[in-house]
Amino acid sequence: MARLHHHPEHHLVDRIGWLRAAVLGANDGILSTASLIVGVAAAAATKNAVLVAGVAGLVAGAMSMATGEYVSVSSQSDTERADLARERKELSDNVESEKEELAQIYVKRGLEPTLARQVAQQLMAKDALTAHARDELGISEITAARPVQAALTSALTFSVGAALPLLMVVVSPFGAIVPAVAAASLGFLALLGAIGARAGGANVLRATARVTFWGALAMALTAAIGKIFGTVV
Repeated sequence: MARLHHHPEHHLVDRIGWLRAAVLGANDGILSTASLIVGVAAAAATKNAVLVAGVAGLVAGAMSMATGEYVSVSSQSDTERADLARERKELSDNVESEKEELAQIYVKRGLEPTLARQVAQQLMAKDALTAHARDELGISEITAARPVQAALTSALTFSVGAALPLLMVVVSPFGAIVPAVAAASLGFLALLGAIGARAGGANVLRATARVTFWGALAMALTAAIGKIFGTVV
């Protein structure tokens, strides 16, 4: 009889927590800072003014991303904790009812009622709360909210992303800031989209096209606004 070989499997869903925050932060850093720079430069501001605006956008954006991620993910974490506390109380008050509830979940997934009850009983004997958290509430170690991780990841990747268009301002002649920043930022966005898609196992071409299109649209709009208001002023 052939011997079965066990091998570890690496699933990409394990990365979903930090990957979402990292891609969002870097994408927003590139796009918002590049759009700000293009808008200010199109208004015929000086190079120093453009740099000051870009640096201010980097600092404010990084803090905003960190705060926003922390608050939103903390809200998710609070909801998870409240659900787990409620489930823990229900398990303490009526464990048989909870066992039947878990069994019915498995029946709906395709198990025979007798087998479903056996599975529910065995899983609850090992760790009842974890079984209910995973199969009733949809909470697992992979998907659990991590506010601090999300905040730090977003702030760091935003800063890195925002530094890229700022670097283009430094190395580009003043008259070429708008096209140089726009072209380089679209290239950065396309690369980011490809890296994010690759890391998450998604379609690289679709992700790259999506982020490049919206980046180009955002910079075109801010450039138009900067040009209009710069001319008026």
